[in-house]
Amino acid sequence: MAKKRVIIMGAAGRDFHNFNMVYRDNENYDVVAFTATQIPDIDGRKYPVQLAGKLYPNGIPIYAESELRRLIVEKQIDEVVFAYSDVPHEYVMHRASEVITAGAAFMLLGGRNTMVKSKKPVIAICAVRTGSGKSQTTRRVAELLKAAGKKVAVIRHPMPYGDLAAQAVQRFATIDDMKKHHCTIEEMEEYEPHIQRGNILYAGVDYEAILRKAEEEADIILWDGGNNDMPFYKPDLMITVADPLRPGHEVEYHPGEANLLLADVVVINKIDSADPEDVMDLRETIRERNPKAMIIEAASPIAVEDPDIIRGARVLVIEDGPTLTHGEMAYGAGIVAAEKFGASEVIDPRPFTVGTITDVFKKYEDIGPLLPAMGYGEQQVRDLEATIAATDCDAVIIGTPIDLRRILKIKQPSVRVTYDLQEIGRPNLQDALERFLK
Repeated sequence: MAKKRVIIMGAAGRDFHNFNMVYRDNENYDVVAFTATQIPDIDGRKYPVQLAGKLYPNGIPIYAESELRRLIVEKQIDEVVFAYSDVPHEYVMHRASEVITAGAAFMLLGGRNTMVKSKKPVIAICAVRTGSGKSQTTRRVAELLKAAGKKVAVIRHPMPYGDLAAQAVQRFATIDDMKKHHCTIEEMEEYEPHIQRGNILYAGVDYEAILRKAEEEADIILWDGGNNDMPFYKPDLMITVADPLRPGHEVEYHPGEANLLLADVVVINKIDSADPEDVMDLRETIRERNPKAMIIEAASPIAVEDPDIIRGARVLVIEDGPTLTHGEMAYGAGIVAAEKFGASEVIDPRPFTVGTITDVFKKYEDIGPLLPAMGYGEQQVRDLEATIAATDCDAVIIGTPIDLRRILKIKQPSVRVTYDLQEIGRPNLQDALERFLK
């Protein structure tokens, strides 16, 4: 029987995991290529032989997704597997139409084949959309578990933008570990807050190997999901964070809706800044779609170092990059701080952008007068620094999860915004974690 010829559509995360779990060393399939989107400069590389296994002595090429139809036809592809996240349901079906009209089958893999079973209890924290507040929820869960005397290992959803073979299994315990692994701004935004709180964090490419390492030093595994993807590990407790600032998205995006349906607990975050009617509508949707889920309400109150820097100032606001781009958020903690502490004006950075940052605004035209903290590579980091320097403003508000001043030189007066999860009333996360805390 001839091998099925496969392409996996991805964004350097779920695609590699699906390959490792289902196709690596599987004689029934020939994975001809990966295609890449969402993340810049991923295409044109290879999934290395060290990770691809014995069936792929030359590795597996990675192409831009724009070449998908050509690849299906020229390479006589039988199946195309869609393996990335934070996209509207309609977008998924547009890709499906493209695939099936080119002659291949279109597939989505489910949890049974892709979730690794751990020897230790697993708590998964996921979200319905990027930027919902999953990271601060994960930090809060880790805080509660550690206060109860549990050893916790956090495993973060992948962001392998560098040398894939070298990034197979990564462990982070100090800030220097991020330097050792040449982390991008996007990686540091997720890793650094955990490291600062004393949490051991793992990430990389080969997530079964990562899990086995983490199990050696943990009582409980925390899956810190990203990009509203489903968990890579079979959870004993699934916590999904929902965002009332984007009402309706919880049932309109892939695989965010799946995370809602899988949830044992749903955290409605940002109730301090959302319209009360949107919060009520979201609660009703949760009750309708997942009536067994515990619902927790929470806020993400902000704090700033020196509000006087903001008062009356013309400010440049820098927000988390992925949240503004494919997360489609119109604002974040930086804008909340600008309004709360009386900035006179938010300066539009678009007239001042440089190089790859200009390209970001061309690709994501709806970002508006905010600056996404993009830093997928050295050039983009330098272009971000140059854009900030060129912007005609009195002060800079840093609304990102890390202090960009540690990475960039910012000549203007600047202030950092921080935020953590704060549950409102009962039930709360202590209630949700009761059986794990005993």
